[in-house]
Amino acid sequence: MFYYLFYPLRDSISGFNLFRYITFRSAWAAITALAISLFVGPYIIRKLRQHQIGEEIRKDGPKSHLQKAGTPTMGGLIILAAVVIPTLLWARLTNIYVVLILFSTLWMGVVGFVDDYLKTVKKLPKGLVAKYKLLGQLSLGLIIGGVLYFSSQFEGVNTLSTVPFFKNYEIDFGIFYIPMVVFVLTATSNAVNLTDGLDGLAIGLVGISALAWAAIAYISGRTDFSDYLNIIYLPGTGELTVYCAALVGAALGFLYYNCFPAQVFMGDTGALALGSAVGTLAILLKKELLLPIIGGVFVAESLSVILQVLYYKRTKKRLFKMAPIHHHFELKGWAEPKVVVRFWIIGILLVLFSLSTFKIR
Repeated sequence: MFYYLFYPLRDSISGFNLFRYITFRSAWAAITALAISLFVGPYIIRKLRQHQIGEEIRKDGPKSHLQKAGTPTMGGLIILAAVVIPTLLWARLTNIYVVLILFSTLWMGVVGFVDDYLKTVKKLPKGLVAKYKLLGQLSLGLIIGGVLYFSSQFEGVNTLSTVPFFKNYEIDFGIFYIPMVVFVLTATSNAVNLTDGLDGLAIGLVGISALAWAAIAYISGRTDFSDYLNIIYLPGTGELTVYCAALVGAALGFLYYNCFPAQVFMGDTGALALGSAVGTLAILLKKELLLPIIGGVFVAESLSVILQVLYYKRTKKRLFKMAPIHHHFELKGWAEPKVVVRFWIIGILLVLFSLSTFKIR
C-alpha cells in the first residue's frame, strides 16, 4: 500500500524514492510486524482469558506439562495480524507471489481457527474432524498448484524445481506438479503443527527458516545474483522478501509471549497457517527439494511420529519414549527450555547449510 501511495511522489520528495527498494520495505515490514505483535499481543491474550479459551493438555504427556492447562490458545491470531498487515502495508499488492502467499496463510489460518474454536469454545475434544482439516489442506494445494501450473505468468518455470548441489539442473514434475504441491503443503502444515508442543519451539524454528526464505526470495528475484549462483531467475519473487521479513518480526514478537513459561499458545490457528506459509514459500521459489534441509527439524518431528506408529504396530514396543521426538528428550530428563534451544541451534545450522548449497555444486 505504502509503495503505491509514496513512490509516485518521489519526484517531489526525493526521500520517497526509498520505497522502490525491497530491502527498505522489508526492514520496515519486520519492524511493523514486531510492533503489532508486542502491542496487540496483550489485548488478544487478555480477551482469550476472558472467554476461557484455554489449552487442553494431553494426559499421557510429560507431567510437567499438566501445569500448562488453561493457558490461552488461538494466539495464532496475533501472528496472522502481525504478518498480514505489514505485508499489505509494505509489499506490492499487484505481485502474484504476494497474493498467493497471503492467500495460503489466511486459508490455513481459517482452517486452524475453526479447529481451535470447536475445541475450546464448543468443547469438542477432537476439534475439526480430521477429514475436513485434510480437505482444507488438499483444497489449498489444488488451488496453489493449479494457479502455478496453468497461469501464463509462470510460463517456462511452471513445473520446475531446483535440485540442490547441482548447477543449472532442475526437475520437471510435469503432470505430477499439482500432486507434488498438494503433498508439500499438507506435509509442511502438519509438520509445523506437530512441532508446536514446547514453549517457543515452533515459532522460533519458523522465524529461523523465514530468514533463509527471505535470502532466497531476494536473490531469486535479481538477475545478477541468480546468474552468479546459477539458480532459476524468478521475476517478482523479491517481493516475497517483504513477507518473510514480516514473518521474522511476527515470530520475534510472538516469541516474547510464547517463550517458557508461555503466556499464550499459537494453537492450530498459528501452526497450520505457518506450516502452509513455509511450504508455499518453498513452492513459489522452486526450492521444494531444499525444504527438507531448511525445515529439517520439522521433518524429524514428523518422522518420529510415523516411525513410532509403525514400530509399535510391528513390535508392540515404543521406538521413542514419546513422539513427537521433542517429548522423547523431555522424558530423558532434558528441561523444556534446553530442548527448545538445542532444536533452535540445529535449525540455525540447517539454514546455514542450506544456504551453502548454492555454492556447493
